[in-house]
Amino acid sequence: MVDVLGGRRLVTRGGACVEAEAALQNKVVALYFAAARCALSRDFTPLLCDFYAELVELAQPPAPFAVVLVSVDSSAQEMQDFMRQLPGTWLALPFQDPYRHELRTRYHITATPRLVILKPSGEVITDKGRKQIRERGRACFQNWVEAADVFQNFSG
Repeated sequence: MVDVLGGRRLVTRGGACVEAEAALQNKVVALYFAAARCALSRDFTPLLCDFYAELVELAQPPAPFAVVLVSVDSSAQEMQDFMRQLPGTWLALPFQDPYRHELRTRYHITATPRLVILKPSGEVITDKGRKQIRERGRACFQNWVEAADVFQNFSG
């Protein structure tokens, strides 16, 4: 994640700061571009939360997967309200970090929600994570893990 989030601080739902490199090391990372005010985000977010829970919170061992919210909300309060609906282990770029806008440009985000799946190196596995989850469910994660070359004991 050095190329994408290296040197960045991410925030938890509770407002604590964590170093991105340490939190995301050896994981498939999903950048979730979403907003509380977006109807499609409100529709997809519960599905993504269930997908995450099956892979990370309920699986033994947990899958090497992390979600980072890249908010496209119009205020810090909207982002905080949205984050209250998300699993407590998800991370986010701070609202005041202008890098949120750079990532939107880098990954050609013109509509939300959008789920971009990255290798630990920052290379894109797919920018169609939302579509893949909707069509294939948890089965798509195994392809992401294989593409990411992360050490894992996950069997999907």
